[in-house]
Amino acid sequence: METSQISPARKWGTLAVGCLAVLVLTIDMGALHLAIPGLVDDLDPSATQLLWIADGYGFALAGLLVTMGWLGDRIGRKRLLLIGTAGFAAASALTAYASSPEMLIAARALLGVAGATIMPSTLSLIRNVFTDPKERTAAVGIWSGISGAGVGLGPLLGGLVLDHFWWGSVFLINLPIMAAILVAGAVVLPESRNPNPGRLDLPSVPLSIAAVLGLVYAVKEAAHSGIAQPQVAVAALIGIAAAFLFVRRQSRVASPLIDLALFRERAFAGSIAANAFAMFALVAQSLIFAQYFQSVLGWSPLKAGLAGLPGAVAAMAGGALAAALITRIGRGNTVALGLLVSSAGFSLYLLTGTEAHYAVLVAAMLPVGTGMGMALTVTADTVLAAVPKERAGAASAISETATELGGALGMAVLGSVLNSVYRTNLDLPAGTPAGTADGARESLGGALAGAAHLPADLAGAVGDAARSAFVGGMHVTALISAGLALVTAVAAAYGLRGVPDTIADPADEAAAEEPEFTTAA
Repeated sequence: METSQISPARKWGTLAVGCLAVLVLTIDMGALHLAIPGLVDDLDPSATQLLWIADGYGFALAGLLVTMGWLGDRIGRKRLLLIGTAGFAAASALTAYASSPEMLIAARALLGVAGATIMPSTLSLIRNVFTDPKERTAAVGIWSGISGAGVGLGPLLGGLVLDHFWWGSVFLINLPIMAAILVAGAVVLPESRNPNPGRLDLPSVPLSIAAVLGLVYAVKEAAHSGIAQPQVAVAALIGIAAAFLFVRRQSRVASPLIDLALFRERAFAGSIAANAFAMFALVAQSLIFAQYFQSVLGWSPLKAGLAGLPGAVAAMAGGALAAALITRIGRGNTVALGLLVSSAGFSLYLLTGTEAHYAVLVAAMLPVGTGMGMALTVTADTVLAAVPKERAGAASAISETATELGGALGMAVLGSVLNSVYRTNLDLPAGTPAGTADGARESLGGALAGAAHLPADLAGAVGDAARSAFVGGMHVTALISAGLALVTAVAAAYGLRGVPDTIADPADEAAAEEPEFTTAA
């Protein structure tokens, strides 16, 4: 198939489309967090259903990323991205009009399936367009910064919509953006694929999904219901057995979904681990603070969205800063510095309380956003640079699987820790009706809903007790996140030491920067 040198305009246009696509994925997650109070009132999900509503998207996405990354390398990353974009738009409409918790969970899972086609395609297209190492690092920094910005823009856009419409309307935001991606992507994106992808090993697909979902479900249920529950042991055994069989099969088949030899490269393995642990610490805070702004401080969805904007801007700044720091202090030190800065920011959240002190929140959000933007930019770029460009889709998928899995586990574990501390610290006033007390022990939202039907004095006391218990749980999760970021910083400084500042694919140099793009759409 005929190849062509891509023009600078098309190169940066590809980056713009990729950034817009990843922006939608992160906006969707932030908008969901802001919509939770409204959907709880409307659909009345149980605590377990609410966790699945929040986690189902990430679990489905993480389970399929590896397969979709391989598929993009085979059929074309542009083609897969456009297919996923159309699917994401359809699933967004289904989510918006879900009429039950079960339907919403299923719709979120479908969104995860579509998202799994989009995420690795964006990074692999960027990797194949930007063959110059310095340009590639800068492009990944922009991509990472835009991704971080979406975490803040989601609540902002969601808040604007929720001030006037029902909770499901936040998912309709995706539709015009996805339409723009379809049109622009069809025109701007060049096609690229692995010229020798091999055959898909079908047994590896269900094994990879069972391994991810089994282990994640076990962790989630252990944290929420207790490790002694029989379903925890069953899920853990399924996950461990599937993971063992999957790894064993990958080492024996001619065309594995995951090239296990990649993990022998310290740069690749260290970046994957840093991604997972960083997202574990970061993502849960988005959910927790969406509830804090609205349910504890009593802010409107729009005000809550605006309040989180400094963190998003800081993430963009961190991504841009990372490219400059790599040449001065090295990759490992840049990741470690970013995580140390984030750890300090998480620690500042301990100064928050049941009263609004926005200066404290901003002082915490800025270092968390900046530090995570720095760290995640370097790790994403290192993963892409450590593999030949024809395997960029598979490598991106491995990286994003670790990222999404880390984020989903963070949601499950830190969310469950928050709930556990909340229940332990909840000290309801004498005279609280049994039904109200039961609802209050389930969640902060349950406490406030029950208090609304009580006499004013008692309602105020129940609300104050619930808010205070929630803040106590929030402090524990912030402390865990700070400690985890600190430990990961030390590990990254060690694991990524000696990795070259500039990593170039020999094939790029030999081909004089002629990537394997085709003129075909």
